[in-house]
Amino acid sequence: MLLIEDDPAIRVALQRALIRRGHEVRVAGDAMTGLAAVVDAAPDVVVLDLGLPDIDGVQVLGMVRGVSSVPVIIATARDDEREMVRVLDRGADDYVVKPFSAEQLDARIRAVLRRSRTDEPERMLTVGGLAIDRGAREVSLDGAPLDLTRMEFDLLAYLAARVGRVVSKRQLMADVWRQPYGGADKTVDVHLSWLRRKLGETAAEPRYLLSVRGVGVKMVEPAG
Repeated sequence: MLLIEDDPAIRVALQRALIRRGHEVRVAGDAMTGLAAVVDAAPDVVVLDLGLPDIDGVQVLGMVRGVSSVPVIIATARDDEREMVRVLDRGADDYVVKPFSAEQLDARIRAVLRRSRTDEPERMLTVGGLAIDRGAREVSLDGAPLDLTRMEFDLLAYLAARVGRVVSKRQLMADVWRQPYGGADKTVDVHLSWLRRKLGETAAEPRYLLSVRGVGVKMVEPAG
């Protein structure tokens, strides 16, 4: 797990307490270090303080959602109900108000991890020559492994679980990027372009990812 907390005393105390409870804990004291750790370390859960010194935590949450679907627990001294609703709408999975005990945070971590595992579809997905192992986060194409980024994998697995169904870009932003109010079609387009390149296809000559003009994209079984 990753703990992004700027207060050194709180950071050290929580890290020690969570390690004692069996967690492997990586820490960051500012937003930029935390964002780099989300990408590089691919944690199974992030605990995010909103009052960071370099970038406001709500903005950080949006940035995390742009690159990862990792469960995020907001840990903050802000106890305003509207703020709570705002961060949950932005893609947070849970919210805990300071001061809180390590026991309470540990319980919330275990709860979001249980939910994220329960929400996953079947572990193995097969579409044509694509074999997707959601548990190991591994993909092969015609027997050869594919090197995908975290978001490319999440996007591919999401579409593979819905073969033959058209999925809108708005739905992809909400379910894959966790940004329900997104309007970031360019983000989806860029990731689809990267994914197509790795699948050996183009938008003009698709094999697996078929664009439906004005609607979205769907995964199909390749012809032949």
